[in-house]
Amino acid sequence: MALKYPTLRILPVDKLLRHEFHDEQRSKPLMERLRASGVLRNPPIVAPLGDGSGRYMVLDGANRTTALELLGLPHAIVQVVEPDDPGLELKTWNHVLWGWDTDEFLEAIGKLEGVSLREIDSTVKRPQSAWPVKTLVWLQRPSGEAWIARSIPGDLASRAQELVAIPRLYADKAQIDRTTAQQVSELDGKYEDLTAIVVYPPFTVREVLELCGQGVLLPPGITRFTISPRALRVSYPLDALSANKSLEAKNKALEDWLKERTARKGVRYYAEATVLYDE
Repeated sequence: MALKYPTLRILPVDKLLRHEFHDEQRSKPLMERLRASGVLRNPPIVAPLGDGSGRYMVLDGANRTTALELLGLPHAIVQVVEPDDPGLELKTWNHVLWGWDTDEFLEAIGKLEGVSLREIDSTVKRPQSAWPVKTLVWLQRPSGEAWIARSIPGDLASRAQELVAIPRLYADKAQIDRTTAQQVSELDGKYEDLTAIVVYPPFTVREVLELCGQGVLLPPGITRFTISPRALRVSYPLDALSANKSLEAKNKALEDWLKERTARKGVRYYAEATVLYDE
């Protein structure tokens, strides 16, 4: 069976769109590391919007994309995946909050315009895939009581915009961790001064692409894209990205560079799950 290698291309930086809100301050340290090393080690992963605009959505690598932009580079090396690629998966991160009073958090949600909050039986919990479309989040406090926040029924974009308001409430009030847990009991008492666990609704790849194309950004840290195979340790020179050459010429140079690396056995394919300890 022929090996399926990642599709690497060079694309204009201004055609790479974020799908979630992003703090550019997080990219500045990476920008300095890139400047010092002179290479882009791990290419961002992108998918075409498919609207004829030539734009791509960044699935993973917003920090790297922003760092390249801050460096003034016109082009970026990326791994391109199609939205229906069988190796592409989208899962949802949930948030663990601590360090903020739970009652204050619930009160703040209750004051959001167009959002209703009600307590529910925590022992009866539907899987996220079966949530009504008006459901924004399910949340649980340390004592076990659960609430559900819902919006007025609307289209995908309006619901996404209402969803963003919830993490904005705690962005500067609480400490935040991403988690796959969906109940407080799954946290095993790892957090002192726990505020709540916030469980977010699932999205499909197509839905996120649609929102991105409309300029609607999701809350940071709730999408979890994975792709197999994944291109790592490419270490492509930044000089090649900043060179005064056409995009076509740069992609031809990339093609030659990859052929040379492959010919001298500088490319290794791992079919099994791999854990790297030198990141």
